[in-house]
Amino acid sequence: MSDQKTLDQLSINTIRTLAMDAVQKANSGHPGMPMGMAAAAYVLWTKFLRHNPKNPAWVNRDRFVLSAGHGSMLLYSLLYLTGYDDFPLDQLKQFRQWGSMTPGHPESELSRAIETTTGPLGQGFANAVGMAIGAQYLAAHFNRPGHELFDYYTYAIVSDGDLMEGVASEAASLAGHLKLGRLIYLYDDNHISIDGSTSVAFSEDHAKRFKAYNWHVQQVDDGNDLESIEAAIRQAQADPRPSIICVRSVIGYGSPNRAGTSKAHGEPLGVDEIKLTKQNLGWPYDEPFTVPDESLDHFRGAVGIGAQSESAWKSRFDAYSKAHPELAAEFSQWFSGKLPEGWEHAMPSFPADKPMATREASGKALNAFAKSLPMLLGGSADLRPSNNTFLEGMGEFQPDNYSGRNFHFGVREHAMGSLMNGISLTRPLIPFGGTFMVFYDYMRPPVRLAAMMGLQAIYVYTHDSIGLGEDGPTHQPVEHLMGMRALPNLVLLRPADANETAVAWRVALENQHGPTAIALSRQKLPVFDRTRYASAENVIKGAYVMSESPTGKIDAIIIATGSEVSIAIEAQDKLTAEGIGARVVSMPSWELFDRQSQAYRDEVLPPAVTSRVSIEAGLTFGWRNYVGDRGDMIGLDRFGASAPYQVLYENFGFTASNIVERVKKLIA
Repeated sequence: MSDQKTLDQLSINTIRTLAMDAVQKANSGHPGMPMGMAAAAYVLWTKFLRHNPKNPAWVNRDRFVLSAGHGSMLLYSLLYLTGYDDFPLDQLKQFRQWGSMTPGHPESELSRAIETTTGPLGQGFANAVGMAIGAQYLAAHFNRPGHELFDYYTYAIVSDGDLMEGVASEAASLAGHLKLGRLIYLYDDNHISIDGSTSVAFSEDHAKRFKAYNWHVQQVDDGNDLESIEAAIRQAQADPRPSIICVRSVIGYGSPNRAGTSKAHGEPLGVDEIKLTKQNLGWPYDEPFTVPDESLDHFRGAVGIGAQSESAWKSRFDAYSKAHPELAAEFSQWFSGKLPEGWEHAMPSFPADKPMATREASGKALNAFAKSLPMLLGGSADLRPSNNTFLEGMGEFQPDNYSGRNFHFGVREHAMGSLMNGISLTRPLIPFGGTFMVFYDYMRPPVRLAAMMGLQAIYVYTHDSIGLGEDGPTHQPVEHLMGMRALPNLVLLRPADANETAVAWRVALENQHGPTAIALSRQKLPVFDRTRYASAENVIKGAYVMSESPTGKIDAIIIATGSEVSIAIEAQDKLTAEGIGARVVSMPSWELFDRQSQAYRDEVLPPAVTSRVSIEAGLTFGWRNYVGDRGDMIGLDRFGASAPYQVLYENFGFTASNIVERVKKLIA
């Protein structure tokens, strides 16, 4: 065996033994995948992946996604070995322990060295498609002939489980349509699932499946054949289509008694089996977490190579700056982490002369802001005319026009959310995506991960209540507002009129630490006269006194959101006529209101006023927190019905007269 082959094998086994030892020390984890894919990952990381361990945020680095996040020790080992400061050996020894950088599944919020949080299968697969989209948009926007700032690849390791998940099919279909040629996946084709052989549930011809998606497909029959893996990656780089390389691997490779079985998947090998495995691999070290100097020196070559790569890119940027100074200035502004100065002045204002659906106002606000924010891009899941998510005159993102800012996600809500995460991770891009609110169910997993990662993604959810009318209960999202409010770090806004909607968009664009959902009406709503009612700017506080009691006393407080605020105002007028003083509070966002000082919250909802009524066309669950033990809640704790929305509101009690009666009972 040549010296290079000996070093290759030593380095690959270093990855395997680190994974085995970390899982054993934690007495928890998944050793099999890192052991089986160590060779393929070694080839990718030492011969292809362009990255700088000392600057994980370098903008033109290649992206690497471990979609099979349960094999996290593969990634952690590579990060340590190649010299990332956040991942010293001591962190590998703290695998799956409190406060460590090495949790059970990779978490990007802990370190920029982790490109995305993975673990829920299929998500990384789709995130990487979003990253490839982001790369193409950046390249189309900034690159000029002879001056390419962005030319990086997006790589991923995906598993059988990833390919089984529906979101992977959605994302793969769109990636093939868009011809995302700098997207390359290594498929860990080990034929093993937790239940045993994948043949019990997964007997399709996945190569033909991906060829049908218009992907470039290759097969490597031996997951330890370094030359074949290298050749396949080079061919993938040369092909204009997205690529998947099916690597026939052996889960738990090297383990005499568990290799190739489900026993190697999700549990420690055990002290005795690790000893036998190390003997089988020809590993001469008994001490756990041993890293031979030759292996470490070889991997750490990435530090010098990465520094040279970034330095060469900086030289290219200097030349670019001289040739295209205006673009260079724009680049610097984009990557400053701040929005362009004065962008907020684009916010539209709507006169109180005619009713307008908040979905329509949203489209107008989106277009107004987009003119000042070229990093804002998105679309909808085949509902563009209904969601009002089209950016006028800003092009369609298609294979022949990667500079377009309008996306056709197709009827793929799940993939839309996951792709948005990948686009958002392509900082500083800001993605938005629209669908009917009821289909939030289809995209909840990526919304949850966006909240976990603190990603800026903007969800446009129209048809937000029974107000959509005749489509009936299948399309009426009575429980979805509460479902979103239950998700940590997601800001939900349900604006009451056109001007609240414009401010809601401003809030979403300023919210750089998590996703924002904007719930919008299908039906037209009154546009409030802000010379009579409080300013819509108060939306930023989450809740505000929309209309003070005209009687000079506060007998009751009516709290409403969205389309029900106008009904609350109507009820206030009726109560005033009867000498009852009611304050109307518009509460577009629980989350923003809860962040305000106690003094402000008490100012809006005085503790002494216990006669409170909430009104919202959805579940009443959770409203007790704001109306108190003596308060009342008008909502819909059942599914809706099919009828004109006016009929539904009347029959379900969303009327001024019902509010009046409920208030009078409280103060009696």
